[in-house]
Amino acid sequence: MILGQISYLDCLVFLVFLAPQLLIHVGLIRTATWLLGALPSLLPQVFLIPYQFVRERYLIPPEHRSPFVQRATPFQDIVIRFVRYAFAFMPAWLGRVFFSKHVSLPFLRFRMLRHGIVTAPLRWSEIDRPGLKGLWIVHNKLEQPDIIVYYCHGGGFSMGSSYFYMEFLLAWVTLLKHAGYRNPALFALEYTLVPDAVYPTQLQETLAGYEYVLSIARDSTRICVSGDSAGATLMLSFLLYITDHPELRHQRPGLAVMISPWVKIISPNNRNTSSDFLSSDALELYGKQYIGSKVPLDDPLVSPGYCKNIRKWRDASPDKGWYFLFGSEEVLGPEIRNLIEMLGKAGTDVDSYEEKGGIHAWPVAALYLGETKEERLHGLKEMTKAIRDRIS
Repeated sequence: MILGQISYLDCLVFLVFLAPQLLIHVGLIRTATWLLGALPSLLPQVFLIPYQFVRERYLIPPEHRSPFVQRATPFQDIVIRFVRYAFAFMPAWLGRVFFSKHVSLPFLRFRMLRHGIVTAPLRWSEIDRPGLKGLWIVHNKLEQPDIIVYYCHGGGFSMGSSYFYMEFLLAWVTLLKHAGYRNPALFALEYTLVPDAVYPTQLQETLAGYEYVLSIARDSTRICVSGDSAGATLMLSFLLYITDHPELRHQRPGLAVMISPWVKIISPNNRNTSSDFLSSDALELYGKQYIGSKVPLDDPLVSPGYCKNIRKWRDASPDKGWYFLFGSEEVLGPEIRNLIEMLGKAGTDVDSYEEKGGIHAWPVAALYLGETKEERLHGLKEMTKAIRDRIS
């Protein structure tokens, strides 16, 4: 299922779905208290963001504009400016409502209806077991899958849900079917968000998710593990973890597709850029909350970039190697490049696609913000091709 670009009407409807959920899950008093406290910083942004948008987009020479603005449409530009402000100043307890099932699922159904779709051509089911929650999407429930993507969503460990990614995930399964797989499937993990739990809870849940996928797949090499941002971090931690557990090391997945992984949670290389919507200060705050007080900040299982053991990365590598997608303007870009270089030294099969002028997790965002169908699906098609080339 592949829908069109997000519209201004979609944005308005999203806010309509969001408002009552804020009252239900946060409460009127807490929401109003935060809003009143944020007004001194919020009100200037009402004027500053449009001013900066007009100035940088129309009043200064193109060569002096940020790399992302040079390539973005006006709609993409203004949306990312507001996302940048929200990520820097909106508390996670508020942000997690934005991406929750209660908002995302009705919004998806509205988007489907707007495109004339009453019932999704691909169905999903909820997996809810002790220690494991997630969404299972399969083209045909009655047949054995011939490829399974195991996905972890991003959100700084504090926000996000698989339901917010549903349109992205459904589109990916659709493209896998178009690529020639008989019965593609995808399992998206719903891990516990911070502060409800901290590390190692999320890693344990990631392991439980892989064991669930293994129980369905006849061959572990037919599994592609994937994720974006914090979700990709969990997948990297999981792959390092299994190097010390022989029962899993011999059941490694076939491929890993990493979208903008948060390679090193706390790093001086995670620096702000003029294009990206991420803030290094906010990242450090979210990262420390995830790690907690009982684990060193440089523990490789919590922050994979700190693993410098070449042999360990060789053992952690999936059977068919790695594929990385990230933007040239990412805050996390330097550490992603460092990891790719280290995997190359380990002798693993590693390929990457660095999008010029791209920002954090753009393959996900582009599905919603891309102006043309080709732009919306570009990242997904790259990922699908990478899987098809390696897992035939």
